[in-house]
Amino acid sequence: MDNQYFVGWGTLALINAGLAQGKNRRGLNWFLLSLILGPIATLILLFVEKRP
Repeated sequence: MDNQYFVGWGTLALINAGLAQGKNRRGLNWFLLSLILGPIATLILLFVEKRP
């Protein structure tokens, strides 16, 4: 059960990195932030505006 939790958390961090890059933000920074914040980082990314 514990391994599934970490795999899911890591997958979410990768998805957030891709979402951040799509909004012209640094993917690595958001990946690392997502490892800490998880779904909260996803919510932040959904509401942040895309950079030009």
